[in-house]
Amino acid sequence: MFELNGKVAVITGAAQGLGKHLALQLAKQGCHIVALDILEDELKTTAGEVQSHNVDCLALICDIGNEAEVQKSFEEINRTFEHIDILINNAFIHRRGAPETFASEDFDEVLSVNTRGSFLCAQACAKKMISEKTGGSIINISSIAGQSALGRGNIVYSMSKAAINQMTKEMAIEWAAYKIRVNAILPCQIMTAAVERMLSVLDAEEKVKTVERILDGIPLGRMAEVEDYTGIVLLLASPMGSMITGALIPVDGGNLALNAGGDPIIKTDNAAESRRYK
Repeated sequence: MFELNGKVAVITGAAQGLGKHLALQLAKQGCHIVALDILEDELKTTAGEVQSHNVDCLALICDIGNEAEVQKSFEEINRTFEHIDILINNAFIHRRGAPETFASEDFDEVLSVNTRGSFLCAQACAKKMISEKTGGSIINISSIAGQSALGRGNIVYSMSKAAINQMTKEMAIEWAAYKIRVNAILPCQIMTAAVERMLSVLDAEEKVKTVERILDGIPLGRMAEVEDYTGIVLLLASPMGSMITGALIPVDGGNLALNAGGDPIIKTDNAAESRRYK
């Protein structure tokens, strides 16, 4: 259906969470996988699971915020595979802080990984796609934070994702002549192990309040699961999405529609009839 058998997909942040899930889903479609991450043990586990689908997996330790490591990794990728067909720019880091006190070293680290690292990986993949005249699909994992202000100490993370959004559109225009499609997916909060760890350190009352605050911004009434991103990624990666480029696609349970002027509360003159929209 998706015609991905034999394609080569590079995925950053592939050791866990969404990146690992997407690596396995693409492997099920017959894609050979290049898995990049800084977590060595988890990356080995991902590679083993990918290979169980009878495809090749090249697992490389790579900090995408380090240009030398990115260059070295892509030299190895280009030696191993004749072509690159798909890039999923998924790796990111998050540091929270108020704008007036945010540390400059944290600022540099977030932008280095999230924005510059994604740029470097897209650049390296595009060079290969252009030289081999194969075209390809670049999928940037952005965030609702890149389009709507979240507050709560997210300023630099949000800046990094806003830059990804504009990078996506610029690359889509620049590389369209080479049949390289570039799109971004804007997730809401995804229930991954990292989010579960974040919630686990809160006391019971604060955990409930945090979850309620998140769900207040998601009209569908639940956090996303990694499985919610399978379909859109397979579409964008495959010929079925051949006319889609330069798109910023929210997969967010309605969050951005709500924050563009909606209200999760339906209010009437009768307080008893007011209800939360679910």
